[in-house]
Amino acid sequence: MDRLEAMAMLIEAVDSGSLSAVGRKMNVPLPTVSRKIADLESHLGTRLLIRSTRKLVLTDAGAAYVSVAKRILEQVTEAERTAAGEYSAPRGDLAVTAPIVFGRLHVLPVVTDFLAHYPEINIRLMLCDRNVHLIEEHVDMAIRLGALPDSSITATKLGEVRHVVCASPSLLAAHGVPETPNSLVMLPCISHDFLPAPSPAWPFRKPGTKAEIMAPVRVRLAVTTAEAAVDAAIAGAGVARLISYQVAEAVARGASQIILAQYEPEPMPVSMLHAGQGILPLKVRSFLDFAAPRLRAAIAAERLNPGREAR
Repeated sequence: MDRLEAMAMLIEAVDSGSLSAVGRKMNVPLPTVSRKIADLESHLGTRLLIRSTRKLVLTDAGAAYVSVAKRILEQVTEAERTAAGEYSAPRGDLAVTAPIVFGRLHVLPVVTDFLAHYPEINIRLMLCDRNVHLIEEHVDMAIRLGALPDSSITATKLGEVRHVVCASPSLLAAHGVPETPNSLVMLPCISHDFLPAPSPAWPFRKPGTKAEIMAPVRVRLAVTTAEAAVDAAIAGAGVARLISYQVAEAVARGASQIILAQYEPEPMPVSMLHAGQGILPLKVRSFLDFAAPRLRAAIAAERLNPGREAR
């Protein structure tokens, strides 16, 4: 059995939605296509496709296998081109995911510049605040905030961002600037997880140590997005706890002020992840080499200029 050919047929079947379309594209009789995919399933000892009269559906094992098979075929193609001395421009489809606000502020500008430099690459940019599973959801690259679990995923660190607490100058003028986290209970606060705990509390760190402080807060407004929390804080509705890049613009123009900076928790790492092992597909390597230094520069500039803290 030619496993590479069977992989290619399986991938084409998934992309086109039918075995007959594979046969037409690859100029192979339909029974041959069906047999080769069945032989691949027999070799693996698992079902990859569920066939019906209307469509093909990948099993869980099939989805994981197709994701890896795509990378294998890309690497084989690139290895052949390299061995033959053939020049090849990066090409193909690239899926990238990032947190919503970080993606809009920092990743999208990099993506648009990248597309201008690489006209044969198309990008699907998924902005969402959940951790997308790279293999199961067929995503090539992810920008992720926070500590990473040990796994087979390869990570490149881009920098760090801060958890900050901020409020409008008008609110601070009316209520005074809190000097300790426990003082926050005297001020109205804004939550952007929409489902605050019965007795909500925000984490801080005792200055000069790693000891955590959980400060109770009085949530008067709960919203579903960070953008809404920023706008509400600017309007004076309360104190908000946000990630530094989410409020950087408002702080820079004086519409919001950072408070309790000396009590901030440890900065949160920002990483770029990909699931590939060994030689990366050229399109993935090109995006990594292009995006990483630009995102590092953007994060560093924001971290060096975090905004004025209220006094």
